[in-house]
Amino acid sequence: QVQFTEEGNGILSVLSTSIIALIRIKDLTVEKADEVVWVRGRIHTSRAKGKQCFLVLRQQQFNIQALVAVGQHASKQMVKFAANINKESIVDVEGVVRKAYQKIGGCTQQDVELHVQRIYVISLAEPRLPLQLDDAVRPEVEGEEDARATVNQDTRLDNRVIDLRTSTSQAIFCLQSGICQLFRETLIRKGFVEIQTPKIISAASEGGANVFTVSYFKSSAYLAQSPQLYKQMCICADFEKVFCVGPVFRAEDSNTHRHLTEFVGLDIEMAFNYHYHEVVDEIADTLVQIFKGLQERFQTEIQTVNKQFPCEPFKFLEPTLRLEYREAVAMLREAGVEMGDEEDLSTPNEKLLGRLVKEKYDTDFYILDKYPLAVRPFYTMPDPVNPKSSNSYDMFMRGEEILSGAQRIHDPQLLTERAQHHGIDLEKIKAYIDSFRFGAPPHAGGGIGLERVTMLYLGLHNVRQTSMFPRDPKRLTP
Repeated sequence: QVQFTEEGNGILSVLSTSIIALIRIKDLTVEKADEVVWVRGRIHTSRAKGKQCFLVLRQQQFNIQALVAVGQHASKQMVKFAANINKESIVDVEGVVRKAYQKIGGCTQQDVELHVQRIYVISLAEPRLPLQLDDAVRPEVEGEEDARATVNQDTRLDNRVIDLRTSTSQAIFCLQSGICQLFRETLIRKGFVEIQTPKIISAASEGGANVFTVSYFKSSAYLAQSPQLYKQMCICADFEKVFCVGPVFRAEDSNTHRHLTEFVGLDIEMAFNYHYHEVVDEIADTLVQIFKGLQERFQTEIQTVNKQFPCEPFKFLEPTLRLEYREAVAMLREAGVEMGDEEDLSTPNEKLLGRLVKEKYDTDFYILDKYPLAVRPFYTMPDPVNPKSSNSYDMFMRGEEILSGAQRIHDPQLLTERAQHHGIDLEKIKAYIDSFRFGAPPHAGGGIGLERVTMLYLGLHNVRQTSMFPRDPKRLTP
């Protein structure tokens, strides 16, 4: 038996619940019809109607309709009490699972409802919420057509704890957790070792600007823009295949839909035998395994997000489509774009190329190989056949870059020459160059942005939707 004490106002505190088994809302199905169950959930909505009150109880992305009606188990006072519990309060409910006469439209558990016998408030929410969860999950189109409220992005992010409770947010971050899990699973299966790299470093990772400077006792340090130096050191230390998952910092004043000042990097580095395409193929296959795993394991989450943000299912090919940069330039010129052979892709041209590739090859995921050397960092290996080209590549989802990578220069002499060509202070990258002086295998790698992969897989339009507590040039809280 459960023991409760009354604290006044009909609010109850649990003293001991050692004997109670609480059932998950997602597990309440017709198989449990006529069973008496205990459930803990939040009051999503409540609607009193005469001698009865309809509640929707929510638990993560799942919800069920509950009915409190005057009768053998419920008095008028209990119906009134239930109807007056503030939204978002946490309650324990004892009730009988009943098969619904017709499907219950607004709930995930459409075939059953709960007939309440007892209800206890475990934690009372304040009466005024900063945003209404129903408004926060309303598709924008519906809001515009029916002139109903939707919630703007700043209000969501200012009240992120409430916004993260919506079924859409719950689904997004469950799926994002799945991406990390699949990334680790796949690479460990392929023989990679997970490493942890320092984020406070003595020199800018990429040898350039866009770094955050932090005071470090009596001198200065920087926040790492990339774990690249350390991934490469591990390759020089004979780990052969490494990956890491961790924060990456970029001091870019970019206020776009896809830039953050702190994001989660999924990084890979690998020694190869004869050609850097060995690494390209391994990275592409890792992403394909992630896409397949998401399709198999996260259909519920994908459909939940699609209700609010409708989107075409993500398409990919096996093996992954690989185009050379010159082919991409030719496709863009054919579509009327004027650009030089050694010009970098602008964001609009990236998106246009994505649409052209989708039309021609019917894939949302592809690799662009052999970038012009002029537009890549100093450590990128030049193409041995064409000196204007390089052994570097980007990977794209729905026309936006999610990975940038290259074969790295592993010869200290060539690395010094390329750094000088880029006007980089050699003193600042001395430790980097020195790590290749004692024998370094040929190697390549790349870095993936977790939030971007999540955003583009689900067809969302802003990376802040897929960053739990986003950081951008204008936001440092919550």
